[in-house]
Parts: sequence; structure tokens; C-alpha cells
Amino acid sequence: MKTVVLSVIALFLSLALLVSGSAMLGTLIALRLDMEGVADAALGVVMAAYSLGFIIGATYAVDVIRKVGHIRAFAVFAAVACATTLMHPLIVSAASWALMRVVVGICLAGLMTVAESWINDRATNESRGKLLGIYTINFYLASASGQLLVGLGNPMEYVVFSVVAMLIVLSLVPLALTQSLIPTSPSHTETLGVRKLIRQAPAGMTGVLASGIALGAFLSLAPVYALRVGLDISQLSMYMGFSVICAVLLQWPAGWLGDRIGRLPVLTGLLFCGALAAAITAVLGAFSVVALFLFSGIFFAVAASTYPVSVALANDQLPNDQLVAACASMLRTYGVGTMVGPLLAGVLMGVLGAPALFIFISLCLLVAGAAVFYVFRASDMVPVEEQGEYVTVTPSSTPVLTEIDPRNEEFEEHHPGEPAEWDIADKLEMLVADAGDTPAEPDEVRDTSEPSYYEDPDAPRANRPPPGRPD
Repeated sequence: MKTVVLSVIALFLSLALLVSGSAMLGTLIALRLDMEGVADAALGVVMAAYSLGFIIGATYAVDVIRKVGHIRAFAVFAAVACATTLMHPLIVSAASWALMRVVVGICLAGLMTVAESWINDRATNESRGKLLGIYTINFYLASASGQLLVGLGNPMEYVVFSVVAMLIVLSLVPLALTQSLIPTSPSHTETLGVRKLIRQAPAGMTGVLASGIALGAFLSLAPVYALRVGLDISQLSMYMGFSVICAVLLQWPAGWLGDRIGRLPVLTGLLFCGALAAAITAVLGAFSVVALFLFSGIFFAVAASTYPVSVALANDQLPNDQLVAACASMLRTYGVGTMVGPLLAGVLMGVLGAPALFIFISLCLLVAGAAVFYVFRASDMVPVEEQGEYVTVTPSSTPVLTEIDPRNEEFEEHHPGEPAEWDIADKLEMLVADAGDTPAEPDEVRDTSEPSYYEDPDAPRANRPPPGRPD
């Protein structure tokens, strides 16, 4: 039991280092490009590129992990992400940084896939809900810490980019030192068609997309807004850190309220409250630091709670066996939202000025709230007694993590301490042995009179013939 607890702590520590480094890098890039005089529209494209890379990585990182194993895949992704981060101050241009953002997004998705598949492997039926709750808290605390670290230096200097690279590469240490068994290889997570999801759960999908647009625009461009209304780098880092940490405040209260009055009214209220908070920020943010902090924190808490409520509402419309596939599709829909948000907000900020960021966010949430309340109210209303379980989840994860959702009835428990399907050493040894074998002729019948290495896998290793040699 002690080994299991320590392995989980190591996993969450690795994730915390990754998330803090990613959050810090995103803010630094937005500030640096703004200081370099890059147009707001181009800045939005650069910031949206990360989401594109993350979607690609979350889709195809599983193939890399299955081919080379968890630890080697983690090392590869961490090395590439670290090197790419250090390249930012060497080649400063919107086009090159957009490409680098795609690469970093792919690598971060791969790193999180490795860590989350490890968490998935350590989960039991009794611990799944607790692990997801800890994951949510760990994610937002790490993200807020990364924002605070922005205040360590000047975005125009290379030092702060080096700190990001250090955080990413140090995430290797806890995972490499863990004594837990290598988990089973993650399988490709099936997705449910977006059109089918929209037909079956339009309100939930609307909330997921609106949450992605709002949070993506804020996390990408709020540092630029804060810089333009007069905050220095130290104040700006505290502003972003405070806003992100507020996300934890409403996660559980929103679920508790939804269990009593229904998901749809809660989702509608969250969208309208988020729109109001964003509108007040647009009006008062440039004139009062207190108002900027307060209403930005309220907005972020509401927008971050919109995603898990939307997922819970969508799951109420679907059979339990479609939960994982539906969650994977909703994660990708959220990712599309995080690309659209910075793109459109960047264009509007270039035309209308800095307050256009929060005006855009407010309008998006207002339209989404009106659609949920007036258009989808009848089709998505589920009686409270028929609702499923509410679970706090963060959208900034990979589809691998959805498998341990307590609502997933098809979860296959892997008891801690059980051997995994394979480990790297055995797999490599088997590959060497296969390469040394001489292929048999089609009509040749193999002599099975004496047990060979493959026919007697339980024999002591000292008694096994060397790989690639005849028995």
C-alpha cells in the first residue's frame, strides 16, 4: 500500500511540474509577443496553435507509448518540449512561435497521456472519485503556481524561458524514480460522433464549447489585457494566479446545486453569471485593480465550473456504456473552443482595443446561456431523480483519464501490485529474439519434442537459452 501511495504522489508531482511550466510558458509568450509589437490577430493565432498541437498529441501519443513504453515516451516528449521552449528566445517571430506552440502542445499532450495512464492503472473502484478530485485540485493549483512564476523575471529575457524548461525536464524525476510497475499500454479511446452528441445532448455540448471559447480566450489574452491597463509583470502574475485558483471554488458547489435543482438550470445560471462578470470586467477593469481581480476571479470560477456541469448534463442524455466515448468527444470539442476563442478575441482586440476581450467572452456566454434556456430547455431537461452522478473534472486532460470516471461502468480495475501486460525490458528481449530467429518454411513443422524459451516462459531465467540461438 505504501508503494502505491508513493507512486501516486510521484505522478501528481510530475503532472504539477508539467502544468505549471505549460501555464507559465503560455503567459510569457503572450506578453513577449505583445512587447515585440506583434498584431493582436497574429498573437491570437500563435496562442491558438497550442490547442491544435494538444488535440493532435492527445490523439496520436498513444501510438508512441505503445511502441516504446511509458518511460521512454515520457523522456522523448519532455526532451522535445524542453528544447522547443529554449528555442523561443532564440527565434522571435509569430510564425516560428506558432509552430513551436504546436510542437509544445503535442509534447504536453503526450506527457499528460503517460502520467494519466499511470494514474488510470493505479485506480480502483473505491479510489476513482478521489483521484479525479485530487487531479482537479492539483491541476488548478499547479496552473496558478505557473502564473505566479511569471513574475520572476522579464519576458524580454531568456531567464524565464529557462525556468519553464527546468520545470518540464524536472517532471521526469518523480516519474523515473517511482518504484511502481509500468502500467499497461493505453488503448485508443473511441469517440462518439459530434453530430450525434449535438442531437442527443445539445445543451451539454453548447456549454462545453462556450467554456472552451471563454477559458481559451482568457488564458491566452488576459495577460495582454492586464499589461495594457497598467499592471506591471509582478501584479499581472498575481492577477492570473488569483483568477486561476478561483476555479476550485465553484466545482463542488455547482455539482451540489445541480443535484438538487437540476443540471440545466445550473448550467443556464453559470453561463449568464459568467457573461455578467465578464461584462463588468470589461467596464471596470481598466479603472480599478480590485474590480479587475474580483470579477475576473468570479468569471473564471464560473467558466471553469461550466465544463463539468455540461459533461454531467450530457451524460444524463446518454447510456452509461457511451460515457468514455462521449467524454473524449467533448474534450475535443472543448479543444476546438480553445482554438476559436483566441483567434476571434485577438481580431476584436486589434480592432476595438483591450476591453474587447471581455466583451467577446461576455457575448459568447450570453448567447450560449440563451440557447440553453430558450432552445434546448425542453429537450435536455432531466428530472432530478433521474440524473446521474456528478463528478468534478477538468477539461485540460486527455481522453485516457475519462476511463476512471466513476460513472464509467465498464472500468476494468487493475489492482496495484499486479504485473502489467509487459514491461520495456521484456519487450525488447522478445524483439531481439524474434529478430534472431530464422523464419520457418511454410510447410515446415516445428519440432516440439523439447521445450523452448517461448514454450517454457516460467523456467528460471538462468536456464533459458540465449535469445536468438537454437534451443
